[in-house]
Amino acid sequence: MADDREQDDTAKTEEPTSKRLQEARDKGQVPNSREVGNAVILLAGTVAVTAMGADVASKIFWSLRAFIERPHSFMLDPDATATLLWAVSNEVGLAILPVLVLLVIVGVGSNLIQHGWVVSVEGIKPQWQKLSPLGGLKRMFSKRGLVELTKSLFKVGIVGTAAVLAVMPWLTGIDQWVGLSVEDMLSTTMALTLRMLTGVVAAMFLIAVLDYGYQWWDHHRQMRMTKQEVRDEGKQQEGDPHIKGKIRALRVQRARRRMMQQVPEADVVVTNPTHYAVALKYDAERMNAPRLVAKGVDQVALRIRQVAEEHGVPLMENPPLARALYAGVELDQEIPEEHYRAVAQIIGYVMKLKGRKLPA
Repeated sequence: MADDREQDDTAKTEEPTSKRLQEARDKGQVPNSREVGNAVILLAGTVAVTAMGADVASKIFWSLRAFIERPHSFMLDPDATATLLWAVSNEVGLAILPVLVLLVIVGVGSNLIQHGWVVSVEGIKPQWQKLSPLGGLKRMFSKRGLVELTKSLFKVGIVGTAAVLAVMPWLTGIDQWVGLSVEDMLSTTMALTLRMLTGVVAAMFLIAVLDYGYQWWDHHRQMRMTKQEVRDEGKQQEGDPHIKGKIRALRVQRARRRMMQQVPEADVVVTNPTHYAVALKYDAERMNAPRLVAKGVDQVALRIRQVAEEHGVPLMENPPLARALYAGVELDQEIPEEHYRAVAQIIGYVMKLKGRKLPA
């Protein structure tokens, strides 16, 4: 199966079409890097610690101070303990609630930044094949699994190195911390924590940029198509050639039927005499020049002549004129000036036969 998959990947040489990418997006398949979310959340946490850390710590301290100073004063029966724990939980929860809300907003925003708003139920549908232990082992030792393991080791190494480099200068005097007061100890620890977080955030953003580039490339690679898939999609969008051919044939038949309905109204049909037939109509009050109302070759020309004969429309043999009009004039179009003289002679002759006169 792995060989088949590799062959499929080799056959996918074409760039994904916009339709293919949109279909994948509708299924929730978009390039998404968890490292981007982790980096942004870590940055938000660092900002929260800097801006609200002291206030949150103070609230938590005052909520728990009584447990340290006078633990003997609390009743330990079940009802009292439950009430106490509920009160402390509310106080601590309210203290850290702004930080939690900020982290949730940032987490959602990191996904929106990467691929916009995507709503799909495909991701939450149960996939029973993933419950197979054998399938899990295959995924673990697959090429993608090894890539993820390599990324994790690389991330741990980069983040660890950044954290150590950030606090290394401060560790030279760590033996002097023993003599610091509680306030100085807390202040120094806070500064050291922020320094370490700054280094870690910088490393995480570097990893996030690299990982997002990889995720975009990998998603684009998976969406690539074979030549046959591109052709099949083109057929779906443009329609099957056989069906399009049938539609064209129907249109030609309808246009020919409408054209034949104009032949009985024509004043003359110019013929080759057998291969070409061109029907002309002229109304001096409405037209500047005679108009071509039907034309055809071979079988269509034969049918035009038959309809003309059935309705008493005169037939005039003029091979050069018939070929010229067929090639140079479209249906319902007036004849060009270069054919006025030849056509005028024919129309004039027909008018005399019908007892009508051409306009002066």
